[in-house]
Amino acid sequence: MNWESVSFFVTGVIVPIGVALIKSKIENHKTKKEDKLVREVKVSSLINHKLEDIKNKFNTDRVWILQFHNGGHYYPTGKSIQKFSMFYEVVENGIDSIKMLFQNIPVSLFSPSVNKILEDNKLSVIDFKDEAEATYGLKYTASETGCKSVYMVGIRDINNKLIGSLGIEYTKRKKSLDLEQVQELELEAAQIGGVLHNHLCEN
Repeated sequence: MNWESVSFFVTGVIVPIGVALIKSKIENHKTKKEDKLVREVKVSSLINHKLEDIKNKFNTDRVWILQFHNGGHYYPTGKSIQKFSMFYEVVENGIDSIKMLFQNIPVSLFSPSVNKILEDNKLSVIDFKDEAEATYGLKYTASETGCKSVYMVGIRDINNKLIGSLGIEYTKRKKSLDLEQVQELELEAAQIGGVLHNHLCEN
């Protein structure tokens, strides 16, 4: 095979195949990124609809989901800082959103409430103005956000690992939920946990 034939083979066969392969990889990468965006939007929509249902079912003013994540590192060890953020929130008409106030918050700032969720999987404060009631370090936050009563339950993955919490707040009045209602809220959190686990495990 002479050099002219080799040159023709390279430019006429090898190069077009290489270009096609590169183009195919670019298109596949683009499709995967688009698919991730589509999945993210679908999951967000699904969870927001769920939170709307919870808001209506419990006749509450605010419903939100906090999720734990890493963010930043301690100096000089490089150990990851455990944080949480409010990823989802729905509010009743006329009620202020608090979602942007709770982004990248170190868990250590709310260790009493996080410990309560870890130990009992639930936390409730019926009346923040009742000095005899435990508030788990949430009293100042409640006064800033206008919360009168709050109920929080843990969100866990299929391995029972705590990955976040579901919270409902009453801002217009105090509200006492009975045991059956709290258990129902835990069931709602378990369903959300399954959705989040599957979403977080997707490539």
